[in-house]
Amino acid sequence: MGKKGKKEKKVKGAEKTAAKMEKKVSKRSKREEDDLEALIAEFQSLDAKKTQVVETTCPPPSPRLNGSLSAHPEKDELILFGGEFFNGKKTYLYNDLFFYNIRKNTWVKSEIPNPPPPRCSHQAVVVPQGGGQLWVFGGEFASPNGEQFYHYKDLWVLHFATHTWENIKDFIYYNDVYSFSLDTFSWSRLSPSGSAPSPRSACQMTSTPDGMGVIIYGGYSKVRVKKDVEKGTIHSDMFLLKREGKDGQEKWSWSRLNPSGSKPPPRSGFSLAVGPAGRAVLFGGVCDEEEEESLEGDFYNDLYLYDTVKNRWFPGVLRGNKTEKKKRRRVKKDMAEGEEAEREEEEAAAPQGPTEIIKEIVTEDGTVMTIKEVIPGPQVQEEEEEEEEEEDGSATAPLIEPCPRSSAMATVRQGKLYLYGGMFEVGDRQFTLNDFYCLDLHKMDQWEVLVEMDPKTQEWLEESESEDDEEEEEEAKGAEGEEEESEEESEDEEEKHPAVQEGETVTDYQNRTEQYWIGLARANMGSDAKDKKVAKVALAMAKVFYEDQ
Repeated sequence: MGKKGKKEKKVKGAEKTAAKMEKKVSKRSKREEDDLEALIAEFQSLDAKKTQVVETTCPPPSPRLNGSLSAHPEKDELILFGGEFFNGKKTYLYNDLFFYNIRKNTWVKSEIPNPPPPRCSHQAVVVPQGGGQLWVFGGEFASPNGEQFYHYKDLWVLHFATHTWENIKDFIYYNDVYSFSLDTFSWSRLSPSGSAPSPRSACQMTSTPDGMGVIIYGGYSKVRVKKDVEKGTIHSDMFLLKREGKDGQEKWSWSRLNPSGSKPPPRSGFSLAVGPAGRAVLFGGVCDEEEEESLEGDFYNDLYLYDTVKNRWFPGVLRGNKTEKKKRRRVKKDMAEGEEAEREEEEAAAPQGPTEIIKEIVTEDGTVMTIKEVIPGPQVQEEEEEEEEEEDGSATAPLIEPCPRSSAMATVRQGKLYLYGGMFEVGDRQFTLNDFYCLDLHKMDQWEVLVEMDPKTQEWLEESESEDDEEEEEEAKGAEGEEEESEEESEDEEEKHPAVQEGETVTDYQNRTEQYWIGLARANMGSDAKDKKVAKVALAMAKVFYEDQ
């Protein structure tokens, strides 16, 4: 008990120290006198005080995006490192390290002395050398107010066997193509022949099955269309960087790929992982629609697979999980065969193009989220597959899937795709997620929820234009009391909504309270919103309130 008490005191002491450091960093940032390199050095100084490896079982990591999720090269484990979180007022950067046990469905936080400083949007890769290593390169650090940024060009390695971080300092960072030797710990500049991809950020890379090349897909860049006006471009092109020749005499060349099949619509912020059978798995992302004075994004939760051998895209369509295990092969005889053949002919004659589905979700505070999903048309199979159906006409279970998002962390282990966190936006509000999903890429039946996200836990603070240190301290002192008051106010507001009468259906309730909800929706959406849109949102809000009663 004595040791446990000491550990708890150390943990609390570390939390208090971190809180003090956070407050100190915040004040410096507000005065715009901070030096980001000095702040990073302070975080490193704080981490340098840790002298022992501490591993503790913990809940799933906090909401975040732009971290890295990697599969252990030998164990049934996933490794999550770093990331960022923004609550509408403040940006948080992380350098924490978590291990997820796939079989036990448990998380362990590993605190190892002298880790890389907090960062997001870094690159990470796992290799089996030396008992297993996690390599981390580059990334970004931001001031708490999100106004200043620092871009790393450092290289780190986590040695699994010894539980130690190591900073690799003999490297050079440019915009050109480089390879890093795990044997000599040195960089080599490549000079590939052929036409290289145009300059860009946020592209994704995956190796070819033979290990002789790297495929580069997508990315984002901005071009100046006129003076002081820049326009973003989402790239959907694909390139192959191929190596030929023996070690020491190899030559590299660029070539542009033109995949066949059903290609993903243009997007950025998608997740890419290497799957089984030479296939890359793409999930989600966002397509930003830029106007001169506004920026809106359509978020995706669709799944695409790229066959690196056949150079072909195809949509990842879930087959669905049956409610019972009673299945049988199709019996081709009598009228059943004729009716089925006729139905298949009708389906074949139907349009095969993609279908756009628009969903609207209303949160508790009345925020309306519009989600556009593009459902690819049915794909012609190259090989005939056996079709199965349930006996007694039992229906399939409803499909479970992650909500549309960008910048999620993804990796594949033993044929299963694991997806963690990410973000989506509603107007000026950002939702950062910490839900966790798994999909068997062999079965392709349905997503498995490992950790659920509760929307009520989302924190969002409206940014204030005029604040000083004194006001911040006063707000901190009265924070607890204000939280209680805001909870009481929210309860009072909820009580003002028209009550649901006994035995009243949702349609009856919507008709009776229509004008009330239209007024509430109009206040939330603004006077410029179209009447038809407002009426639609009002119905959705009424339905949400009805179902919560």
